[in-house]
Order: sequence, then structure tokens, then C-alpha cells
Amino acid sequence: MEKIIIITVFGLAWGSFLNVLIYRIPRDMSIIRPASSCPSCRKKIKVYDNIPVISYLVLGGKCRFCKARIPLSYPLVEVLTPLSFLILYLHYSLSFFFFASCLFASAMIVLGFIDFYHQIIPDEITLPGLVLALVYSAFRDDLKLTQSLIGAVTGAGFLLLVYWTYYLVRKKEGLGMGDVTMMLLIGAYLGWRQTFFTLILASFVGALVGVFFIFFRKKDFQYSLPFGTFLAPAAYFSLLWGEKIIRAYLSLFKGLT
Repeated sequence: MEKIIIITVFGLAWGSFLNVLIYRIPRDMSIIRPASSCPSCRKKIKVYDNIPVISYLVLGGKCRFCKARIPLSYPLVEVLTPLSFLILYLHYSLSFFFFASCLFASAMIVLGFIDFYHQIIPDEITLPGLVLALVYSAFRDDLKLTQSLIGAVTGAGFLLLVYWTYYLVRKKEGLGMGDVTMMLLIGAYLGWRQTFFTLILASFVGALVGVFFIFFRKKDFQYSLPFGTFLAPAAYFSLLWGEKIIRAYLSLFKGLT
């Protein structure tokens, strides 16, 4: 129970830091200075107004000074972060893989929310994440460096193929190159099997959401969705359950032979 409390408290604080990354990286701002302030009135946020989740509830989701609305994404990220850490802990306990996976989950949260709001996927997250994933593969038992490289090339290569095919047919971009670099990171950490599962899951959910917007929100077929927002949760899901689902699926065919 003590470990769960520690992970929860740390996750809440870490989620608050992820909110800083989500807000500042797309705006080319330093993540260190200045201190946190209200985007509307620029008033410095007091320490007691910067407590994860609790401050949002106490303030009623508004700035103490100018009463501007605080985006719901702030408490959402602060809740998602410890929740994702706790699920990883239940799967892997306090292993080295747990801590590495927490970093991976953090990257997915940041990339997913940035892509949702800005439709960009910053290299400041994907490229260092790729390097860390490749270095970490040298110490893993489940995924060697060669397999990590194959996963990175496979995931990014597939999206590159989709990118150029769409561009040749439609004469415009259907995917951003940020999606490709994001798949380098995902592929390097998950390996090629779970990377393909991530792509399938993200594409399927993205297609369902696209159909919803077209038929119920009256969007046209040119309406674009931030694919990274779907890749992020799909990668996290694949990290935890992808291999089990793949093995269960493949076992169906073994039973037929």
C-alpha cells in the first residue's frame, strides 16, 4: 500500500510537470523559466494554487485572479499520469522495466496531448526518446538492440510508405513527418510485432472517430485527425497487452492446423 501511495503522489507531481511540457514545447518556451503563470492574465501561480488536481477543484477550474477557464486537460493529465504508472506497477512491480515504461508512458501522454492541440509531434520528445529506447534495449532480456532497430524501421517505414502513397495519389500530405518520428520511438521500445499491433489499433480507433465526426458532426471527408493522439494510447495498450493478444490470435491458427 505504501508503494502505491508513493507512486500516486509522484505521478501526480510528474503529471504537473508533463503539463508544463505540453504547454511550453509547442511554443518554444523554456521548461524551466519563467515560473508557472496564468496564460490569460500572466499572474504568477501561487504554490498553493499549483497542487495537482486539488487546486483545480478548489478553484472551480478558474484562475484565482482573472477567472479565466483552466483547460480540463490539466487535471486530466495529472490523473492519467499516476493511473498509467499504477497500472504499470501492477504488471511489472518495481523493476527496471517499470521505470523505463513510466518514461515511455510519459512520452506518449505528452505527444498525444500536443498533437491533439497543435497537430505537431515535437522532435524534442521523439528523438531523445528514440535514443534512450535503443540504449535501453542493450540491457533488456525481452528485446535486443537488433530487434529494437527493426521495430523502429518497421513502424516508421510503414508510415513513410503511407505518406508517399497518399502524396503521389492526392498530391498533398496525408500524414505529418512527426507521426513517422513518433513511430521510430514506439517501434524502438515495443519491437516490430507490438508496433504493428499499435498501428492497427490506432488506425481502427481513428477510423471510428473519423466516421463519427463525418456523420454526426457534419465534417467532410477532408477532415483531418491528429494521428499521434491515437498512436499514444494504442502504444501504451500494446505495451501492456499487445503481445498477449497477438499470441492469442496466432494460437487460433495453430489450432486449425
